[in-house]
Amino acid sequence: MFLRALSRDLAIDLGTANTLVFVRGEGVVIREPSIVAVDETDRSIIAVGNEAKAMLGKTPPHIRVVQPLKEGVIADFEITERMLSYLIAKTQRWLRTVLKPRVVIGVPSGITQVERRAVRDSAKNAGAHDVYLVEEPVAAAIGAGLPVQDPGGNLIVDVGGGTTEVAVISLAGVIFCTSVRVAGDEMDEAILQHVRKQYNLLIGARQAEELKITLGSACPGESGEASSMEIKGRDLTDGIPKTIVLSEEEVREALRVCVTTIIETVRTCLERTPPELAADIVDSGIVLSGGGGLLRGFDRLLSQETKLPVKIAADPTSCVVLGLGRALDELDLLKRVAGPA
Repeated sequence: MFLRALSRDLAIDLGTANTLVFVRGEGVVIREPSIVAVDETDRSIIAVGNEAKAMLGKTPPHIRVVQPLKEGVIADFEITERMLSYLIAKTQRWLRTVLKPRVVIGVPSGITQVERRAVRDSAKNAGAHDVYLVEEPVAAAIGAGLPVQDPGGNLIVDVGGGTTEVAVISLAGVIFCTSVRVAGDEMDEAILQHVRKQYNLLIGARQAEELKITLGSACPGESGEASSMEIKGRDLTDGIPKTIVLSEEEVREALRVCVTTIIETVRTCLERTPPELAADIVDSGIVLSGGGGLLRGFDRLLSQETKLPVKIAADPTSCVVLGLGRALDELDLLKRVAGPA
């Protein structure tokens, strides 16, 4: 019992783009990209997280940079397990030699039993003692401070890296949830394809993400500090490196289809919401979480399209892991939102 009290139990938001780790009693201690660099000659891990992301597009043939999660679920079991082992070991210090931590992990709503088992097995093989799985929309709502345990409608829109999940939550459970595989990564790809089509220029995923963050917006009148940005890439005609200037209007147009798809997904969820809960949502509104929720003007456009109040969570990129951390701290809440995986 004394050793269990010393256990550095963890909550892990295992995201497509970023993985966040919350240690009980300490808060969020790790926030790194879900990227791993692997040496193909002996399958050894060279780097994880920020260090691995810095290698994207710059490695020799024998080094492969991998994103082991695709659209919120495990695509590469072995690499995910080794990434989890690295993260768990990084948080456990000397206690890892004595104890295995209790781990709560966020998973997309509606994943299959096979996918749930893959998450559980990866965590256990990486050194977890007990594994609990909590649906990400519920965790995001808890992390955003919504009263999810009350008998009332709470609508959360979690725009992550691989998927956008829209859920109505009441009494600590998901009443209705719909998801679409359009989120941060798809926005980056849309920008990349726009530059390729309009300028015959090939740019990397990192530059596309930087363009989204710097110039991206959902509607006019939401300018950031910069209204244009210089980008560098390879000309597809002559193969020579070239520099162009891209405007915020072009980036907004490139993102238009992605933004429209997410708004239509929210509409679908609202159409399927029971009337009593819909009445609650008229008063409580919509809460945006996830990194994609930070797209400038998205909250205003969503409010215009749904005629509902929309607010961005206080810390949208950390909502899921903070919600998981709260469940880790409150045993009664954990029992209501999850069970052993």
